[in-house]
Parts: sequence; C-alpha cells; structure tokens
Amino acid sequence: MTKLPKIKPLRAEADYQDALKLLGAFFDSNPDNATQEEADYFEVLADLVNIYESAHYPIEPPEPIEAIKFRMEQLGLEIKDMEDIIGKPNRVYEVFNGKRPLTLAMIRRIHYKLGISADVLIRA
Repeated sequence: MTKLPKIKPLRAEADYQDALKLLGAFFDSNPDNATQEEADYFEVLADLVNIYESAHYPIEPPEPIEAIKFRMEQLGLEIKDMEDIIGKPNRVYEVFNGKRPLTLAMIRRIHYKLGISADVLIRA
C-alpha cells in the first residue's frame, strides 16, 4: 500500500464511505502481506467503521419466531422436534402462527435447548 491517510473519527457519511473504500482496497490486496503498521491501521479503521455503523445503521434483533425458525433450519430440526420444547404439535403451530405467545417456560427451554438469546425471545 501507499502512504496511509491519517486516522480520524468518522463524523459524516462521506468519511464513512472513504473508510469503506480504504478497507475494500486493503482486503482486495493481499492482507497477509501487510506490514504490522498497515495491519494496525486497518484494524483501527475497521473499529471506527463498526462504531459508525452501530450508530447510523443499527441492526434490529430478529422477531422471536423468526429466530426460532432460523435456528431450527440451522440445526435441521422440524416442527415435531419442537414438541419437547414448546408442547404438543397444535401448540407449536399456534405459537409459530402468532396465535399463542411464548410463555416464560417455553422461552427458558428454547434458550437452553436451542441456544437462542433470551433477549431475542422475550422481545415483544
């Protein structure tokens, strides 16, 4: 890489876009061949981008049922596999179709057995 620009806070969208271009160029070149100075620079720049994105482009947590369905897909589970966690098949379908809310006991079992954050599950 050539001379690196001075690190500065990302205060505006233009600063953010410039930082993204620099990071893109860094990762398009072979980052494994970077000097320690370059690696440190881009680590700090990536942290600044992360802070800017957190403030300006926050990602909302998923809806509880969508999180459960996604986790089920990851684990290769089907509705029948949820009977131990949620209850009889009709109860599982009621929960998944929004006809019945998750109970505290269900949330605890889902959190424990599927590893989904309780914060996501109690979101209303």
